Amino acid sequence: MRVGTFVLAAQFPGQGQGEALYRAVRSAEVAEEAGLDAVWLAEHHFVPYGTCPSAVTLAALLLGRTRRIRVGTAVSVLPTAHPVALGEQAALLHVTSGGRFTLGVGRGGPWVDLEVFGAGLEAYEQGFPESLDLLLRWLREPSVSASGERYSFREVPVVPRPSEALTDAPGPEVVIACTSPASVRLAAEQGLPMLLGMHVGDEEKAEMVGLWQRCARAAGRPAEEIAGAAHVSAGVCQLADRGPDAVESLLKAMPGWLKQGLDAHVTVDGRARSMRDPHAYTELLCGLHPVGTPRLAADRLAATAERTGISRFALLTEGSGDLAATEENLRRLGTEVLPRLR
Repeated sequence: MRVGTFVLAAQFPGQGQGEALYRAVRSAEVAEEAGLDAVWLAEHHFVPYGTCPSAVTLAALLLGRTRRIRVGTAVSVLPTAHPVALGEQAALLHVTSGGRFTLGVGRGGPWVDLEVFGAGLEAYEQGFPESLDLLLRWLREPSVSASGERYSFREVPVVPRPSEALTDAPGPEVVIACTSPASVRLAAEQGLPMLLGMHVGDEEKAEMVGLWQRCARAAGRPAEEIAGAAHVSAGVCQLADRGPDAVESLLKAMPGWLKQGLDAHVTVDGRARSMRDPHAYTELLCGLHPVGTPRLAADRLAATAERTGISRFALLTEGSGDLAATEENLRRLGTEVLPRLR
């Protein structure tokens, strides 16, 4: 089992954007010191829900600041990026970090980002498979051309080639954020691990893993690849000597952040949005994830792994909104929870 931290660079009410980003950088540094396996970086535009607009750029900084820990994007939003540009960045980080970079990609949402970056709603609704295919070919082949509906260009060489890294991995690991059966099938057909969101529990995640396995077998993926798929479960982790204290620290801070951050999202086409109640959503997350004593946290992680077959976790540890509390949370995760799992 591999446990990492999920970093949103969340801007809590009353905080500045620089404060949120500084906490994000410190979270990665402390995560490595605490013995965690990975740092997963979220990407958002124009909203305080997350103040990092380029997960791959922040990943470059953190790979330079660290020496052991893996750094991944969770996720780079593919409809608002050119697949070749993102592929070049991923290859560069793979080669220069000695293979410590993971590229997580996702479809994002129908937000105004699509207008600002000129992608359009079609890139979100229909263009993801084409973009993913081009991205994967860039990471796997020595030269690439395109003749699709959105991208069309002559054959060009891949520079730098991911296979030139001084590591056994032929290229950066790629994972896909999956929230629907269609995205699960797409990931399975490519043999790519899934990143599953924090808003769903073990039963639904187990169903998605089962669907992925069936679709992967139907697509003819190798049996060893299917058995060894290292899916990632996103969640929340808050530790305290008493379980109610851990819950209380999140209930004090997270609803305000969720309301401020989620309210700021603007749809590109004016479609109606259904909003979760921030307090009820925080309570849901506390019930689903390792929020409580270190023993309870270890038990919940082990139970999720057993029920779902998922071997990796990306845990939000900044839910208190406080830097010192986040650092303590990470250190306790490393010293009091991980030994119980290993």
